[in-house]
Amino acid sequence: MPIETLKVGSVGTLHTLGLAHEKGARYVLASTSEVYGDPLEHPQREEYWGNVNPVGPRGVYDEAKRFGEALTTAYRTSKGTDTGIVRIFNTYGPRMRADDGRAIPAFVGQALDGRSLTVAGDGSQTRSICYVDDTVRGILAMAFSGHPGPVNIGNPDELSMLRLARWIAELTGSESPIEFIDLPVDDPKVRRPDTTRAETLLGWRPTVPSESGLRRTVEWFAAQRERTALRAG
Repeated sequence: MPIETLKVGSVGTLHTLGLAHEKGARYVLASTSEVYGDPLEHPQREEYWGNVNPVGPRGVYDEAKRFGEALTTAYRTSKGTDTGIVRIFNTYGPRMRADDGRAIPAFVGQALDGRSLTVAGDGSQTRSICYVDDTVRGILAMAFSGHPGPVNIGNPDELSMLRLARWIAELTGSESPIEFIDLPVDDPKVRRPDTTRAETLLGWRPTVPSESGLRRTVEWFAAQRERTALRAG
């Protein structure tokens, strides 16, 4: 839904910023690490401007968020609205939708079903995964601060997609094979936040180890499947 995605990031952000300004509220924009695109700087600092293809298939999301950041900053500088920007990196945990298309729920579902785990490209591309509890703490820390941001909220614990797939197979006890599929266009090769600013300004850093977070996530998905099977039976 490319047009809808662009509208949410632009018109939707415009409307909510107007409301925040009218009510004198603090406004925190949930931006994304995707503003960095396929980065030429690694790890990614907030000062990095990014490497985004505006006419590629991923561009509608990336550019909507970049526009949202510019709009949020404009409200702060021209109208005095109390705004902040958090750039959220890959987040995971219980209650994710199994069919939302993201790697972790996809891998978990495939492993629990005994299907092949589909890894894009050769699996060498990296992501940094942050457990949802840590992400929420970071966003709240930003909301209750007076900082404008942008501030990276994510876990510097970087791992390859192939390693992630194999790790989830281990945690589920699955013997599912790895199946390599075509890499999506403009898929970022690396992703890891520099969280120095969050640590310095907000006193925030992630505390949940990836293995612990993945184990909790797998257990939740497995329990959901058991409940569904019982209801069906």
